[in-house]
Amino acid sequence: MGSDLARARSFLFVPATRPERIAKALASGADAVIVDLEDAVAPHEKDAARQGLPAALATLSPADRARLLVRINAGDTPWFDADLQVLAATAAGGLGGAMLPKADSLPNLARVAQAAGPASLVPLIESVAGWARVRELAAAPQVVRLAFGHLDFQVDAGIASGPGEEELVPVRLELVIASRLAGIAAPVDGVTVATDDAQEIDAASQRARRLGFGGKLCIHPAQVASVNAAFSPSEAQREWARRVLEAARTNPGVFQLDGRMVDGPVIRLARRVLDAG
Repeated sequence: MGSDLARARSFLFVPATRPERIAKALASGADAVIVDLEDAVAPHEKDAARQGLPAALATLSPADRARLLVRINAGDTPWFDADLQVLAATAAGGLGGAMLPKADSLPNLARVAQAAGPASLVPLIESVAGWARVRELAAAPQVVRLAFGHLDFQVDAGIASGPGEEELVPVRLELVIASRLAGIAAPVDGVTVATDDAQEIDAASQRARRLGFGGKLCIHPAQVASVNAAFSPSEAQREWARRVLEAARTNPGVFQLDGRMVDGPVIRLARRVLDAG
């Protein structure tokens, strides 16, 4: 199950109050779907959403359940314990993963891991406290990805980013480095609130990929195709990678290709391009 989420580029949110949308979201082209018990569900609706979740997921195939995560409520909320109970019930029938929002506590993450059984964990870093512990969280058992909740993080940190979000570059880079040190997949960037501005969605996705992220959270199906394209190598990049690896077979040391030096790091990059595509 974790391998599906480790390779996923697009993660599409669906409110747990709308179970009829889960199958549609899975068919949208999104690599993974997050059934949300947190922000998308009002306090007075959480009990009903929680109670209906096991039956809604029971109708899905094992392959679809492997692409599914459940985002529970944070560990400091009154809904956390009840969410862990329903997470255990849904994970027993097969589930890709669980997302813990405002992740900043290893004990809380361990409780989620216990409830999730063999399912993978995706801590959502949304606070200064979580960011300060990000390397510990990345290395925790069952964690396959980190995700960045940049909107909540800005509020907590008192940061007001400009359109290019340059102010958040050091924060994002720490998630990339923490993931690399822990040996897990590249992190997942936060949502773009514009659902009908393809240029803005593409720009945000390309920026995240340049910084070393491997995917992005989506709030609307219209964002999925752009996100998938941004985090996939182009045909030109794949062709370059194939040529590099082909030339490396007959050139054991450093060599030149198209007037550029090719050495060990370039060969590893070429392999990574083909592995991603």
